[in-house]
Amino acid sequence: MGLLAVAARVSAPAPASDDDASAQPSPDLLPVVGANLRKLRTRRGLSLERLARKSGVSRAMLSQIELAQSAPTINVVWRIASALGVPFGALLSNGEPTGPQVLRAREAKILTSHDGAFRSRALFPWGGRRTSELYELQLRAGGIERADAHAPGTMENLVVSRGRVVIAVGSDRHRLEPGDAIQFVADVPHTYENDGDEDAVLYLVMTYVIESE
Repeated sequence: MGLLAVAARVSAPAPASDDDASAQPSPDLLPVVGANLRKLRTRRGLSLERLARKSGVSRAMLSQIELAQSAPTINVVWRIASALGVPFGALLSNGEPTGPQVLRAREAKILTSHDGAFRSRALFPWGGRRTSELYELQLRAGGIERADAHAPGTMENLVVSRGRVVIAVGSDRHRLEPGDAIQFVADVPHTYENDGDEDAVLYLVMTYVIESE
């Protein structure tokens, strides 16, 4: 794909909690995520308390995110998006794109894991409603990323560009070499593991079942 690989060393991130606020995504993401969270939450008639119960993210953290006072991690954003029934990118959107959109590597907006080691880069213009999203990922040798279940019906299609990984979906494990791809329903916990001796670059397509507003 020729775009800047996202560096990551994943060390089995802990479940989302308020200490995840230590991660620092791109600074200009904070007000965007906060405004989108408030809009989507109020549109669905959810109080902070109800959303906290649905997402497993504390009310205090949700409030801080809405006020752009705390940096949400990638795991926290996934939990919130799943609870709201929206694609991951809906919380990152900063307007409806019109015409061709060039995504400069040097201007990448990054979300990280709780310890700042795992990073995910969106390879699509943020904005508008879509049923699929494209991401670029990299796992360093020995890295593991444990993902929570996504919204019902969510599909993941992964292709390995470099290195080798093991994808675990439930109790099933699948080894992928360069050029191999896998598709699976991602509404169950799943794991990405690089058990090789070189960094693994992957491209991920997420496909969603969009709920009507």
